Amino acid sequence: MKKTAIILGATGLTGCLLIKKLMVDNRYETIKLFSRTRIEGLPNTVQQFIGNLLELDQFKTDFTADEVYCCIGTTAKKTPDKKMYRNIDYGIPVSAAKLAKENNITTFLVVSAMGANKKSKVFYNRTKGEMEQDVLHQGIQHTSILRPSLIGGEREERRILEKIGLKVFRLMQPLFIGPLKKYRIINAESIAQAMVNLANTTSNTDVIITSLDIEQLAKSNIKKD
Repeated sequence: MKKTAIILGATGLTGCLLIKKLMVDNRYETIKLFSRTRIEGLPNTVQQFIGNLLELDQFKTDFTADEVYCCIGTTAKKTPDKKMYRNIDYGIPVSAAKLAKENNITTFLVVSAMGANKKSKVFYNRTKGEMEQDVLHQGIQHTSILRPSLIGGEREERRILEKIGLKVFRLMQPLFIGPLKKYRIINAESIAQAMVNLANTTSNTDVIITSLDIEQLAKSNIKKD
């Protein structure tokens, strides 16, 4: 039987790549997108539910699937207000996990960040760490938390300073060897592929997936059902 997948954060870099991958994957029959804005030009196999994700409960009836891919995330530049930042980076993934549990969805994958730590003094890291803790608290059978390092890839929105920073960081990549290897830039393409592979195998036992492991999972050949 073919599956249904939910994507949160479909308008972001990783989410966009996930849509493309799932649309051509014959294991999936329906893809549900929950977002604030509609994406034009998608086929009928993609159902779009538009609304305020900070009030995710409004979608409870439609929030049914085999898997949830949560790629929600903002930046301090886009969301300088810390309360709103937390509402997005903590509130939406945790609300999604609660709905998934209530609706008997058994696979939940969420993109977090390297450095996530609920005890951190750094607001960003602490927020991510608390999100991870409360997602895991839901007890969803197959939960995977991906902790990528700096994410690379072509974004539609213009982020001039970020692009410059990425270029400089890319030039430094050969210096990241040994213990520093985990800080290498990871492409959003690898994150999206790793999530699809994780959702379609029961062999992986790690709940927390580090950046280096994400790269390996993206390259792995998962046998299709």
